[in-house]
Amino acid sequence: MVGVSSGRRHCHMMPAHTRIRLSEDFPETLLAGDARAFPARLLAWYDTHGRHDLPWQVSGNPYPVWISEIMLQQTRVRTVVPYFERFMRRFPDIRALAAADIDQVLHHWSGLGYYARARNLHKAARAIMERHSGRFPTDIDDVMALPGIGRSTAGAILALSLGRRHAILDGNVKRVLARHAAIDGWPGSSATQKRLWSLSERLTPDERVADYTQAIMDLGATVCTRGRPVCESCPVSDDCQALRSDAVDRYPQPRPRRQTPLRETRMLLIRDDKGRVCLVRRPASGLWGGLWSLPECNGDPADWARRRLGMAITTGRARSPTRHVFTHFRLDIHVIPATLAGTHDSRIMETGDMIWYKPAGDMELGLAAPVERILRGET
Repeated sequence: MVGVSSGRRHCHMMPAHTRIRLSEDFPETLLAGDARAFPARLLAWYDTHGRHDLPWQVSGNPYPVWISEIMLQQTRVRTVVPYFERFMRRFPDIRALAAADIDQVLHHWSGLGYYARARNLHKAARAIMERHSGRFPTDIDDVMALPGIGRSTAGAILALSLGRRHAILDGNVKRVLARHAAIDGWPGSSATQKRLWSLSERLTPDERVADYTQAIMDLGATVCTRGRPVCESCPVSDDCQALRSDAVDRYPQPRPRRQTPLRETRMLLIRDDKGRVCLVRRPASGLWGGLWSLPECNGDPADWARRRLGMAITTGRARSPTRHVFTHFRLDIHVIPATLAGTHDSRIMETGDMIWYKPAGDMELGLAAPVERILRGET
């Protein structure tokens, strides 16, 4: 846990085993005070208050670190831990992940959202088997060439698992650095991001890189939080430019606001006489790519089902809409209950993109989160 002191925290002395080398063109704002000791102060804090028992903290093995870093994108640690543990039990190594069917991978990802992450994990595992004989690459360019891995994620994987000196710039690190150096601009803009990358590169020490990388992420997650940061517990608060100017809430500057649009769709909840539900696989790209979903229909539901699904159905009254919120829009799903009337055209099933699914069964399928809730009767 993070300790909260009664007053302003003072700088720690630099341990003898940690030597920090910074270039002469270090940003002027950070040269105020004892900025050259930034990594040392952060490491001393981490030794006492950092997180040392996360299940993916396995030195020398990039695989669990890779899985965790992908899961942690846009997702909090406490949410990720149980998913990570289940995922690792099912796919304990690269070979197991590469050999799995994509439906099995998506099934173990269901509920985490941003499903392109899971598809890219699967593609990357197969690429590692083909290009690197099943061993996770150790060259950062090779890591960045894998599907779904950018510069920061690649750096984090190699730094945390192998101690390689690579800077990172995830959301937590952006917030810490933007506040400490009072860097103006939205961190997603190219100009601001360039300044933050430069700063992150220069602050990353030559030694204890894995600890430093975890430390700066922990600081952003537990102390320098988005809302109500605990500045009195921060090991680098003495020369934090945002704190000095009483402007912590100003940094990092938010993305320019835009209205979140509302979209609507209709889905058919078709059951047969065995209580099974008709599911269709969504296209590989786009919303819920590759996941199984209830059929979306346009026009008259019975006519649409006859033409598109090859089945006759009788429909009931549409339910109240189920709302699902995405990053850039909101979606209202109008569910129309229906029952299969007679038989259906079995040739439709031959494509493998439509199945009859028993919600209480043990079939491992990747389901879109709102569809899973609908099938569980939670909406």
